[in-house]
Amino acid sequence: MVDLNVHVGSVQLNNPLIAASGTAGFGRELAAMYDLSAWGGISSKGVTRTPRIGNPTPRVAETASGMLNSVGLQNPGIEAFIRDEYPFMAASGTRVIVNVAGSSLEDYVESARLLNAVPIDAIELNLSCPNVRTGCMLIGSDPEQLKLVVQAVRAVTKHPIWAKLTPNVTSISRMAQAASDAGADAVVLINTLLGMAIDWRSRRPVLYNNTGGLSGPAIKPIALRMVQEVRQAVDLPIIGVGGIATADDVLEFMVTGASAVEIGTSAMITPSCCLRIRNELEHLLKREGLSSIRELTGTLRLWP
Repeated sequence: MVDLNVHVGSVQLNNPLIAASGTAGFGRELAAMYDLSAWGGISSKGVTRTPRIGNPTPRVAETASGMLNSVGLQNPGIEAFIRDEYPFMAASGTRVIVNVAGSSLEDYVESARLLNAVPIDAIELNLSCPNVRTGCMLIGSDPEQLKLVVQAVRAVTKHPIWAKLTPNVTSISRMAQAASDAGADAVVLINTLLGMAIDWRSRRPVLYNNTGGLSGPAIKPIALRMVQEVRQAVDLPIIGVGGIATADDVLEFMVTGASAVEIGTSAMITPSCCLRIRNELEHLLKREGLSSIRELTGTLRLWP
């Protein structure tokens, strides 16, 4: 058997496939179809200090080679998550990553502090959601604010911190360096790209929020380029995200420098895609004569 185990810092995953935040809720819907231990981990829906109802509809739109969403971090709040959702996730047989979002530094700190009550595997700091009007992307696009948030969270928790970065910046490596300097244990990239869809007949944007985050195959080349840049800039584990739908996609990210990957839009289209991708990975690695998927991480050879 091919060894699919990977490490993201101190966190060991039985395979490199993580369900991306916002696309699998807290795992309940997927669990009705198959055993969640098929995933290396599940990153929860973004959770905030207090409940959020999210943005008005319509808030999801299909686009060429992707989708736009402006859900707006609808969630029950951190205390309800710990009480009602964490026990289910903890019993799912896979690693539990809690995506934490906020509108202020204090929001992030208080949510992280409350999570000390449960033995989760990592906190994924959402510093990049483009669908809320305060916090998240505003924080994640300023390296000094990003550093302040990661430092403040680091001061109140011993859980591993994964900083999820926005691609809507001039320099992704500068943001990754800020996260590294502040004490992050890994970086997750990329989150969605800010985009817009238009209905010319009504003369209005398709989404009520006007803009939304673009995900899916359309963003994969951008994500790969940013993973490569960050790999050269910082010595932190990278979780690659963006347009992953096949085993070849996974391996492209790992060769580029990712230790693991997150799968979002593809899992919404085909909820059981991780089962197929995991089998494809074993087949491809056997065919290449590799005994461990970790042999491929960071082996990209750039042209001179």
